[in-house]
Order: sequence, then structure tokens, then C-alpha cells
Amino acid sequence: MTLRKVWLVFRKDWLEIRRNWQILMPIVAVPIFVSVLLPTVIVLLPNLTPSTAVSAQNLESIMKNLPSNVLNEISTFTAQQALIYLLTLYFLAPLFLVIPVMASSVIASDSFAGEKERKTLEALLATPLSDAELFIGKVLVAFIPAVIITFASFAVYSTMVDVLALPLFSGKILLPNTIWMIMIFGLSPILSLTSIGLTVTISAKVKGFREAQQISVILLAPILALVFGQVSGTLFLGPSILLALTGAFALVDLLVFYAGVKAFKREEILSKPT
Repeated sequence: MTLRKVWLVFRKDWLEIRRNWQILMPIVAVPIFVSVLLPTVIVLLPNLTPSTAVSAQNLESIMKNLPSNVLNEISTFTAQQALIYLLTLYFLAPLFLVIPVMASSVIASDSFAGEKERKTLEALLATPLSDAELFIGKVLVAFIPAVIITFASFAVYSTMVDVLALPLFSGKILLPNTIWMIMIFGLSPILSLTSIGLTVTISAKVKGFREAQQISVILLAPILALVFGQVSGTLFLGPSILLALTGAFALVDLLVFYAGVKAFKREEILSKPT
């Protein structure tokens, strides 16, 4: 396997993706919603409503399952400060994992399934590229944009939260913190690779882009489970849990990519009707 050939596959696919609005729209719209609209609403809405909207009873129901170190962090905060702090720094954190998984799966869904629809797959598979070079090239064209989008979204989100909350917290900078750093720079790239490996494998087996995309949406279910678990208080994504998840998914990635490269057979793809 040579990096030059992998780069050629990456470059070819990226030029096609840049012209496809079906791929670009969701990977642009979702990060804007999560990193710009949500923090704006959460931080500014309490200022636009009566202070009684944040009652002690409502705050107590949110705090009852929090670990002691988080309770210590908010012990000197007002009810309004505590609510904004918890929502922006903790409860929204798992939702950010949707961005790398969604972006990578949408791009990866187009890898082989899109080639089939555009009738360019036969020419690609006829090139003197090894199966591994094709597979890795398809993976990178989804992984690199997904990681860049995730990092950029985190930078925007942190800036939005810090700027909007600056007056309320007397100039205190809220983000980044340890949990977000582990989640964004550790867990999210690993999750993205898991999503890509599975989606590229699926994309090579199905007939079209939409079919591959619909199947890959199932991969969002574990992320949504983390979101609901965090909000409900049944699970708290602290540093130790995030590091454990990162290690677990890294092992899953090794298995997924090993199985994906082994299962990828261009003869089978060419023989299937499109």
C-alpha cells in the first residue's frame, strides 16, 4: 500500500463531495445548530424571562444525580448561573458527539454507493489500486472533514458560551474544560472512525447512497442513548468514563477495519447489479 495512491482516492472523492449539496447540507446545518443556536438560546433565554422561571425545585431535580465534584463547582452559583453552567458544560456535551458521527457517516455513505449511482465505480475498481488502498482512501475522505468540522464546531461553541456567559459569570471563562477536551480530541475522532469503518463497509454492499445513509443513521442510536442518559442523570460522562469509552471504541475500530479490509472484495462489488 502506498500513500500516494491513497491520496489519489481521497482527492478524487473530495472533489466530488464538494459539489454534492445532499452531503454538504447536513454536515453544515447540524454543527451550526449545536454550536451556535443552542448555546445562544440556553444562555440568553433565562435573561429574557422572569427570574422565577428558574425555580429551586426545577434546579433540585436536575442536581439530584450529579457527582459531588460538580456540585462543589456550582455551590456558590445562583440558580440561573447553575442551570446555564450545567446545561452548557455537561448536559449538551454528549450531543456534540453527534457531529463527528453524522458528518463521517454521511460522507462515507457516498463512498461506494454514490459511485454506483454515478456509474463511476467500475472505472475506479478497474484501476491498479489494491483493496486496502481503496478502502483507506475512502475512509480518509470521510474522517478528515469530520474531524475538522468537529474541532471547528467546538471552537465556535466554546467562544459562544464564553462570550455570552461572560457578564453573568463575572468574566469567568467556562470552556474548554477537561471533560470537553477528552471528548472532542479523544473520543470524537475514535467514534468517527467506528462510524466510517462500518458505513464504508455497508456502502460497498448496498445499491445506492440513500440506502447506505438510511442504514448508517442507526449508528446514531448509541450517541443519543448517551445524551438521554446524561440528561436523565442515569449516566455522567466524567473524565474516567470518557477515557474508558475512548479505549473501548479504539479496540472496536481495530476489529472493524480489519474485518472491513478483509471483507472488501472488488470482484463481488463488480458482479452485483446496480
